Amino acid sequence: MTIRILIADDEALLRMAFSTVLETQPDMAPVGEAADGIQAIRLAQDLRPDVVLMDVRMPGTDGIEATREVIRISPQSRVLILTTFDLDEYAFTALKAGASGFLLKNTRPEELLTAIRSVAAGDAVVSPRITRRLLENLRPHIPDGSSAERDERLSRLSAREREVLIQVGCGLSNTEIAATLYLAEATVKSHLGRILQKLELRDRIQAVIFAYESRLIHPA
Repeated sequence: MTIRILIADDEALLRMAFSTVLETQPDMAPVGEAADGIQAIRLAQDLRPDVVLMDVRMPGTDGIEATREVIRISPQSRVLILTTFDLDEYAFTALKAGASGFLLKNTRPEELLTAIRSVAAGDAVVSPRITRRLLENLRPHIPDGSSAERDERLSRLSAREREVLIQVGCGLSNTEIAATLYLAEATVKSHLGRILQKLELRDRIQAVIFAYESRLIHPA
């Protein structure tokens, strides 16, 4: 299978650099380039790429709105956010909009290729370190839940699945969760798959956000 990739960035040199790296891989094919969000949305609709490399800060329609629209019109497409800084608040907003992760623009080529393959396979590309930073940025915007009702979808989860979700929400990797809960890593992965299915979530990132917004984990 060839992973079809759309590159969206307002810097022509960066688009060329990404395209050059992708063309060296037998399982990848850059199928289009967009210089702004509007072009990215139009090309995503026309080309239906497997993965979109999406810059956050572009003129006109930015990467956040473009991400939201790409996912709406091409649900099978996965979006990887490109950002200069790993604390870019816009990148976090794009994750909540449905992106499958984000990469720094100075990411090494081999890491970029691994991330694209992971996202194309349905995984999220956010390291535990970045997940923890995501939580730090989300906490000020999440109600303390003192008067709110918990999300009813929590009732769909088993006790063990809730335990796994709590650990995911704390930013632990599957390996760390396995060690914490004394489970096999494959078992953790199976639990996480069922959690995403039951909660109707796209990926691990949305699971983290859900854990906080549903009051399973408190912002403090």
